[in-house]
Formats: sequence, structure tokens, C-alpha cells
Amino acid sequence: MPEIEIPVGPQHPALKEPIRFVFRIDGEIVVGAEPRLGYAHRGIEKLGEHRSYVQVLYLSERICGICSVAHTTCYVETAERLFNIEIPPRAKFIRVIVSELNRIHSHLLWLGILAHEIGFDTLFMYTWRDRELVLDLLEMITGNRVLYAINMIGGVRHDITNEMVDKIRKVMDYLEERTKYYKRVVQEDPLMLARLSEVGILSRSDAQKLCAVGPTIRGSGVKTDIRKEDPYAAYDEIPFNIITYTEGDALAKTLVRVDEIQESINIIRYALDHMPSGNINIRVPLRPSPGEAIGRVEAPRGELFYYIRSDGSERPYRFKVRTPTLANIPALCKMLEGVYVADIPVVVASIDPCIACMDRVLLIDTNKGTWNILTGEELRRYSKKWYEKHKIR
Repeated sequence: MPEIEIPVGPQHPALKEPIRFVFRIDGEIVVGAEPRLGYAHRGIEKLGEHRSYVQVLYLSERICGICSVAHTTCYVETAERLFNIEIPPRAKFIRVIVSELNRIHSHLLWLGILAHEIGFDTLFMYTWRDRELVLDLLEMITGNRVLYAINMIGGVRHDITNEMVDKIRKVMDYLEERTKYYKRVVQEDPLMLARLSEVGILSRSDAQKLCAVGPTIRGSGVKTDIRKEDPYAAYDEIPFNIITYTEGDALAKTLVRVDEIQESINIIRYALDHMPSGNINIRVPLRPSPGEAIGRVEAPRGELFYYIRSDGSERPYRFKVRTPTLANIPALCKMLEGVYVADIPVVVASIDPCIACMDRVLLIDTNKGTWNILTGEELRRYSKKWYEKHKIR
């Protein structure tokens, strides 16, 4: 039987965000996958070059609603290098606590979505019910449930009081027991094992060669984590384990995230026990010196990378973001090879994709092999001409 091509997306019930794949199929088996990105491009980087450093902070938080604090943490850590400032120790610990609460919320949300993809809606409702407790804590600390607005260049905006500490500890105790239960479900439930075990395998060598990040590469046995390799905030003062599994399949990636919830609970407890006293922010000058800086944080999905270039003005000259989903797309295409068509949604979900925060646009002349940067007006004229040429209304 000859190979056939099946397009999936950009609108599809299994894809919650717009991305397109063209799968080459041999019978029921996927033998190749070609991704098509760029449907949700929002011009975030260009917008950042026309706003002040403070305004870009709020713009960066809106790149991704699920891991919003990871973006602001990466942004302020990068900006603070440009401004050449050191934030108070207490602010560093608060950044860690909020970041780990966000990691728990993200992993619980993802576990529910994975369960929903395989038809296990009871687990979906359980995990999202427990996730509400984490969102309540984040709301208690920051005043918000999704976009926390706690980070600022020079520290954090909100302190953690003794009353808050007691509430955080109670929720951590409850979530620890729930996490143990979820791990038993993942390891023992026949549906989870049938849909996840030996599905979407990514070998250790392929994970390294294709530069995968986060739970995706740790599920293939590679011990890597930005919190250890390039510590930020207070992570260099807090002991924790890097979770890895060697099987490389969807089950391994699931267990990595479940175990990381437990590690996040341990990190939060340690940070609460050892949090120093003092101020939570400092004053920052209006303009940084000319120069450039990079920042990396371990977002729930993996390495998040920021680059800021300063020309000495009140606005960044260049603002660049690379999210973990983009880094994991080549590995995802490898993982899709050899799976059944019915397993495509599970394999795609196993990297915890966030398409809207990933997409960027680069215009390439395929005839000349050159690329170009257009102004907003040039892009508008180009789009109008293209649509008229192709008679699209």
C-alpha cells in the first residue's frame, strides 16, 4: 500500500491551538511528520521594542497565561543584568515560591489535559479540582489567578506574610498526598498504561541531538535543568533533585511531571523555612547602560530564553524570546515517527505544547534564499498584494 499524506490542523479537535502537521502514513503507522508554524504570530517582540522597560514587563507576562510568572521572572532577571543591580535576598525567595506554585499549577493542568485526550475525564476533573487550590494560593499572594504581576525590575511587589505561610503549608500537605495518588494512577491504571507506555519514544541520543528541553528531555534520561545549571533567583541556595526517567515514552514524560510536583512542594517548604527577612524590592534607574544581556529560566515546559539589547534609551533596542515549545518541535516530529494515527494527540500532548507563545514570523524569499525585515506598513501592503494575487477575500 503506498504512503499517503494526511493534513491535521490548523483547526482540529485534538489541537487546542492553531498548528498544522502533514503526516505521511503507511497503513495506520506514521512514517513522517512535517510541522507548519506561524498561525498565532502576535508581534510580541516588535511590540516590546516600542515600549518602556516597565511596559515590556507586562507584555512579557501575556506571552503565556499558564507560565506567565516564568516569563516575567526571565524578563526581570535579564533586565536586572542590564541595569547591573542585585535584588534583596527575600525577593529572590519569593520569586522561587511563586515560580514553583506556578509549576505545580501547570503540571496539574497538563495532567488533566492528557487524561482528557485519552478519554479519562475523571482524572481530568480530579487534577483540575486540586489545581484550584494552587490558584487560590497565587491569588492570595499576588491578587491574581493567572497574570500575577508580582515581579518587577528590582524585586517583587508583594510580600508573603506569616498568615500566608500557614495556608501555603496546609495546601502543600494536601497536595503531597494527592500527588502520591496521581502517581499510583499513572503507574497502575490499565488505560494510562495502554495509551502511554511505549508510545512516542524519544531516545536519549535523539533528545540530545535535537536539543529537546524540560520534561521532554528529562523523560529520556538526560539530567538537565536550568535551575541547577544556571541558577537564578534563590535556586542556588535551595536543594532539590532533577527528575529523570530513561524510557523516553509518553509514560516517562508523565511521571517526570508528577514527580516534579513533589519536588516543587519540597522546594516551597524549604524556601518558607529559610526565607530571609528584609526588603522585597529596590529602586531602579530609568535607563540602563548600553549593552546586551541574556536570561534563562526553567519554565514548566523547559528552558525559556530571553535576550535584551539596550541602546541607553528608555526602551529596549531589541527584545527576543525563545520558548520551550519551539525547542521541542524537532523532537516531537521524531517522536511521532512509528506511532499509530490514533496516538498522534497523545504524542503531541506529551511535550505540553503552547503554540501561541511559540510562534514568530520570518519572511524568506524562497527564490533568492534571503530574508528581510518589514515595517508595519510594508507588511500591510505586502499582505494586500498577496491576497489580491491569490484572489482570497
